[in-house]
Parts: sequence; C-alpha cells; structure tokens
Amino acid sequence: MKIKEYLKKKGVEVSLKKYGIDAMGAMAQGLFASLLVGTILDTLGAQFGIALLSEIGGFAKSVCGPAMAISIAYALQAPMLVLFSLAAVGYAANSLGGAGGPLAVFVVSILATEIGKLVSKSTKVDILVTPIVTIVAGGLLAKWWAPGIGAAASSIGSAIMWATEQQPFIMGIVVSVIVGIVLTLPISSAAICAALGLTGLAGGAAVAGCCAQMVGFAVMSFRENKWGGLVGQGIGTSMLQMGNIVRNPKIWLPPIIASAITGPIATCVFKLQMNGAAISSGMGTCGFVGQIGVYTGWLSDIANGTKMAITAFDWTGLILISFVLPAILTWLFGLFFRKIGWIKENDLKLDI
Repeated sequence: MKIKEYLKKKGVEVSLKKYGIDAMGAMAQGLFASLLVGTILDTLGAQFGIALLSEIGGFAKSVCGPAMAISIAYALQAPMLVLFSLAAVGYAANSLGGAGGPLAVFVVSILATEIGKLVSKSTKVDILVTPIVTIVAGGLLAKWWAPGIGAAASSIGSAIMWATEQQPFIMGIVVSVIVGIVLTLPISSAAICAALGLTGLAGGAAVAGCCAQMVGFAVMSFRENKWGGLVGQGIGTSMLQMGNIVRNPKIWLPPIIASAITGPIATCVFKLQMNGAAISSGMGTCGFVGQIGVYTGWLSDIANGTKMAITAFDWTGLILISFVLPAILTWLFGLFFRKIGWIKENDLKLDI
C-alpha cells in the first residue's frame, strides 16, 4: 500500500485547515473549559468566601494541559484509545513548556495524535500498542521539544509586551488591530494569546481589538440582524460575519479602524492591563471573559501589592474600551461607508 493511501486510510490529513483552524480552535475550547473556567470559579470563591468553589476552580486549572491535548485530538478525529492517551501527553507538554506551555501542547499533541492514529487498530493487541505508542511518542516529543517551544513562545510574547511598554501608542494600534482581525478569522485569537502568554498592556490592547470586532459588528449590523445578531456577535463571536466579509471585505473596515483607535486609548490613556489568564486577552466580550480576566487581574495585583485598589477610573476605562467606544465608533464608520456605497443593504445580514 502506498504511503498516501495508508495515511488516508488512517485519517491522517496534513492541511492548514486541520491543524491551523480546527486543532487550534479546539485547543482554545480546552483551555476555556479548564484554565479559564477554573480561574473564574476560583475568583468567585475567593470573593464570596466559598472555599469549595475555589477548590473546584483549582482542580479545573490543574488539568489545562490534558484538556487542551484531548480537545486537539478530538478535532483531529482520533480513535478513542489515542484520544484518551493524549491526557498524559498534554500534561507532559504543558508542564515542560513552562510559560509557553499552550504552544508546546499544540505542537506535541498534533504529532502524538497523528502517530497514534497510524498504529491504531493495526494489531490484535491494540488496547496495549496504541496507548503505549501514543504516550511514549508524545512523552519523548514533550521531553525534547516542549522546553524549547515554550521558551520561544514565551520570548515572543515577552518581546511584544516589552515593545508595548516602550511604545504604547504604536503597539497599542498594532496589537489591537492584529488580534482583533484574528478573532474574526476562523482561527483562535484566544489560543494565540494563551500560547504567547500575552498579558499586561499588550493584553489590554488585545482586549480592545477583540471588543472592537465583536461589539462593532453587533452594533453596525443591528438594522439587518436585530437583537439576535446583537447578542450572537456581541457576546458570541464576530466570526459569524466571515462569510459576508468574503463577499464584501469593505464591511470589515469599520471595526478594524475602531480597533486602531481604541487600542492606543487603552494603552496610553487608561493603561488597561490584562493580568488575568492570557487566554482572556483574546476573548473580547465573548461571555464577558475579557472583562472578567481584567477584573481577576486587578484582584491579583491588589493581592501581590502592585495595585492599591480598583478605582472608578479603572472601571470607566474598561467599560469605555469594551463596550461604549467600539459601539459608537464602528456605528459611525459604518454609517459613513453605507452613505458612500461601500456597505450596501443586507451586506451584513446573518442567517440567524
């Protein structure tokens, strides 16, 4: 049997969509269902004095590596024994990857999954062979590669954060626009922010960009999509507009321009920082995770003594950057583009 035929038989498909979109999107969901939810539960428990809730949150946070790896394997349609074996692989890659653990999990889990699929159901002792091959291959890859991958991702994230500290205006625009665009594309801004460990001022700019896309599209398309579209895009995802963007790319300009304005306002005026979980930087207003992340960061800063208290100025900045400015700016730019004919009737219509 030829190699190409064998790969097809085993379901191994090397493609940008499979790895760059499906696997990365799934990884973000795994992160969300473990680290992010765990952080929220832990914060709620601490705020309301419910120790049990904090304990449960701690459990959720501790399994983020396995959760990411299993999510990736699921997206790659791994057989059950491969899927379950990825728990150990994810734990190893995330632990050895350090601050850049999510990227290490992403790379190692894809390779371990595909290796596991190649041997799955090929022997009469599949129940032993498949888990052993998957875990050993994944464990060795994690041992050899995860520290380097994690360090590289962490270095890139640190460089972006350092540059944002040095040039908050320029980098506020760059980070806000790029992360906002990635949020709307069918790839995961949350996973990328998590992989790079994007926090601090750069994380605040990322939040601004994501909110500009989500709230911007929600408000700009209200005349076509009414309340369903407002909720679906505003606290769901602006990715819903991707089909319309392909048909008319000009509809993307208003939220992009809005993000180029709100990004530097976040970094230069309000000094908005994301010091919660890095994944929150790429979530925007999705379930209000971006805002919850900023809030948990404030609490963390207060606990470690780097911040005295949460001020009215802090809340004003978060509300303006997250909701008010994206809504007003994108609506105004959208109105202008409608008048000059760049956006036409039903260009923003969703099938909801």
